[in-house]
Amino acid sequence: MPAREGRVAEPVYRPVLTARRGELEALGHLDSVHAPLVVPVLQLSTADVSTVDSLGRLPAGLVPAVDVSALPDGVETELVRWDVPLLPVICLTDGERRLAAHGIAARAYGGRAVVRLRIGQDRAGPDATNAIVERIWRYARLVPEQCDLLVDCGEVGCPADVRAVEPRARRALDWARRHAWGSVSVVAGGMPVLSRLPTDEPVRLCRWDWLLWQRLADLGVGFGDYGVASAAPGVELAGDRLPTVRYTDDDAWWIYRWSRRGGRGDERVADLCRALVSAPHWPPAGANFSWGDHEILRRARRMAGAGSTTNWLAWSTSHHLAQVMEALRRPVRGGARRSGTPPRSRAPRGGQTRHVG
Repeated sequence: MPAREGRVAEPVYRPVLTARRGELEALGHLDSVHAPLVVPVLQLSTADVSTVDSLGRLPAGLVPAVDVSALPDGVETELVRWDVPLLPVICLTDGERRLAAHGIAARAYGGRAVVRLRIGQDRAGPDATNAIVERIWRYARLVPEQCDLLVDCGEVGCPADVRAVEPRARRALDWARRHAWGSVSVVAGGMPVLSRLPTDEPVRLCRWDWLLWQRLADLGVGFGDYGVASAAPGVELAGDRLPTVRYTDDDAWWIYRWSRRGGRGDERVADLCRALVSAPHWPPAGANFSWGDHEILRRARRMAGAGSTTNWLAWSTSHHLAQVMEALRRPVRGGARRSGTPPRSRAPRGGQTRHVG
């Protein structure tokens, strides 16, 4: 259903990812039930053969949206030449040549595209924004019904950010009602730099991006985030080389960074995973909850090696995707979740817990 009708027919989840190997591996393990419910927005910093090959190996039913706005115009960034199913991501600053190329790609791969409105950067007024999107439709030869609008709120890392961003997002969504978009989604990111956090104990971080969406859910908009990464430009994902798992709960992330001495990397990761699988936020389905949870349990039982930063990202992202999709199936209720103060998650058993955010 178009967003202007006040509801979304199916809870499609749109995570903005940077197409790292770990993120692509997590997407590659989605099953046939979940794959059609996710439309990842892959923002690329390079365009090479390995990226195209990885997109071609994604599960059937999963069609990513690809954002090449950070790359120069050229043959390499004409998405129709990639010959894999995808949705072009159109930015308000795209030039005429790129708009035309994105329109060709959209028609070649099913006739749809994503328009990404960054409220922190695209600050034109309603009338000027109307002129911009009408230019997009003209050069791309698309109509609004063929375009899914992504209202990107950027980084929201604290309550003050949520309070500042919410009215701007509402103004953007009010403007969006002027047009018959195929769908409208709100995306934000809330993961901070982790290298400053304590180690060897679970640390709870509020998911302010999730809270922002819940405050806007009365408008019937879809949900997107930045996975388990930061939305701030230039922020590195790992922060350091310590074994790290970013584990998503309903309203929080639990950050596990393990630096315990006196053992090899395999032992540190096994100890981290044992702490995680014994925590209350370990899902009742356990290893069956997601491929990432299965891999974490294998390490807790010392059935596999420590892995690498790529593997830790893959496990974290896999669990995050499953957690978000499960949450989106639940009805959004009023009360505490829209009040600005998310409910506190349960603390893990047997150890100190830090609450941050």
